[in-house]
Amino acid sequence: MSRNNLQRIKVSDNKRFLVKVDGTPFFWLGDTAWELFHRLNREDAEYYLKTRSQQGFTVIQAVALAEFGGVTTGNAYGRKPLLKNQYGEYDPGLPDVSADANDYDYWDHVDFIIEKAAEYGLYIALLPTWGDKFNMMWGRGPAIFNKENAYNYGKWLGDRYKNHNNIIWVLGGDRPLLTSRHFAIINAMAAGLKEGDEGRHLMTFHPTGGHSSSYHVHDEEWLDFNMIQSGHGKVNNENYKMITDDYDRLPVKPTFDAEPCYEDHPIGFKAENGYFDAADVRRAAYWAVFAGGMGHTYGHHCIWSMNTEPVPYFIMDWKTALLRPGAKQMVYLRSLMESRSFLDRVPDQSLIAENYEGANYLVATRGKDYALIYTPSGLNIKVNMGKISGNLVGANWYDPRTGKYVYIGMYENKGVLDFLPPSSGRGEDWILVLDSIK
Repeated sequence: MSRNNLQRIKVSDNKRFLVKVDGTPFFWLGDTAWELFHRLNREDAEYYLKTRSQQGFTVIQAVALAEFGGVTTGNAYGRKPLLKNQYGEYDPGLPDVSADANDYDYWDHVDFIIEKAAEYGLYIALLPTWGDKFNMMWGRGPAIFNKENAYNYGKWLGDRYKNHNNIIWVLGGDRPLLTSRHFAIINAMAAGLKEGDEGRHLMTFHPTGGHSSSYHVHDEEWLDFNMIQSGHGKVNNENYKMITDDYDRLPVKPTFDAEPCYEDHPIGFKAENGYFDAADVRRAAYWAVFAGGMGHTYGHHCIWSMNTEPVPYFIMDWKTALLRPGAKQMVYLRSLMESRSFLDRVPDQSLIAENYEGANYLVATRGKDYALIYTPSGLNIKVNMGKISGNLVGANWYDPRTGKYVYIGMYENKGVLDFLPPSSGRGEDWILVLDSIK
């Protein structure tokens, strides 16, 4: 029996999107809450989930064995996820599960959050571990995984959550696979998860910055869709190129940017460079989705870490960060994509007669009877008409800051037409919306 009323998620028949098991399109609007299980108590976790649900998010990305001392330090209730083995090492094959029904252990807390997320209509993209637990290239570790305990831990996790419909497995965790040992650990964990949950949940891989999961594991049968981490290294990061690379790969698999620049994250990891803002967040989102992304993930630097004390590197507490403008504007992306036919949408740069470079780059997508073109700085858009059905089209501007439309007019669906947005400049991005008139 299912532990919640949400439908499981699967890959669409055309292999480009995710859908619910009844075929209903599913738009992944994610938030990175990596330290959710480790740092928040029950009350704060519910407040976080309720807020994100009200804001229109659909997926929460969180880690069972978290980055910030997730193995060696206790959660909000002082509980750790693993026991030590005979050698005095924390062992993924020994989850700390109390036999006492009155003892609220670490995994009871994970259960509570997963089930509470389902109550709020949210799916959990669950990382069994952060990557420093198998590749100590950087981070706190400790590196505790081998092929055998990775399989056993995966099988235990899979079995524990096999009846929770709101689970999506995410392997990796911001570390590259550099050695045969790393690959063996990941493949063993995937096999364990599959056996434990009887293959009920989708599975993907969270890569290190500047990469896609396709770089390491695109051809693995367990990989159902690709994740990209375009990352936090620079402004105007051309994530649409990474999406396009994945979109063109065979076998065809869905792809999306699962970790773009975070709002209020120091640019290039240096506070003296300033911080990414809502305009950067929107640009990354529309660039990626219009280039072929099945969805998108938002992130805030002080939410993934569940930060409580403002410092130059984490400039606010997580509760304040929940209400930042970039986060609240993400629902307008979801609303736009869900407002028109979903499963026939394709990227199509041939709609654009003349493009720009860098921060002003235009990206276009369309269905059979509509087209969407994003202009990051409000510069004019010259459109090659005739790419969608109908003799006439209705044109509107869509404001990604408010979710409101501005009517332009009706036009013949032929030739090249030039559209000038209502405003221009940094942060004055717009979407040109063309709909065929039947």
